[in-house]
Formats: sequence, structure tokens, C-alpha cells
Amino acid sequence: MIVFDHTITDPAGLHARPAGRLVQQAQAHASQIQLTRADRTVSAKKLFAVMSLAVKGGDLVQFSCDGPDEAAAAEALRQVLATEGI
Repeated sequence: MIVFDHTITDPAGLHARPAGRLVQQAQAHASQIQLTRADRTVSAKKLFAVMSLAVKGGDLVQFSCDGPDEAAAAEALRQVLATEGI
């Protein structure tokens, strides 16, 4: 299992467009990918679940990837977070 934290840098938070990009990337991997904010954890492969976290700019979130391609999944998510300025 690979776990990493990320602070949301976009002042608008994790709104629909960047959330959609993260979900799309998560769905491309066989591993289970979870997203946690505060005390709530949801599947990062479900857009409405991710949006329900109401992540705001400056919030700390945690990703956990567990499965056969967990390293590739974690790296791909980090890449999306960096390139999209999330």
C-alpha cells in the first residue's frame, strides 16, 4: 500500500473539473484508490463521492493506493495534482 498526503493549492478547491481529472486517472488503474479528508474516506474512482468531500483550497487530503499497480497509480495521481495545479 502506498499512502501520500497532498495540500490542495487551487484556491477554488477540488471542484468538478480537477476532481474529474483525478477520478479519470484513478479509474485507469486496477488498484483500489481511496481519498481521505478529515475523517471521511471515499473511493477516488467515484466522482460524486470525491465531490461530496467538499475539499477546499488549503485542505490536506490523503491518497491511498493498494493493489497490483499501486506504484504507477500513485505516480499518475501525483502527476495530475502537479500538472493541473490542484
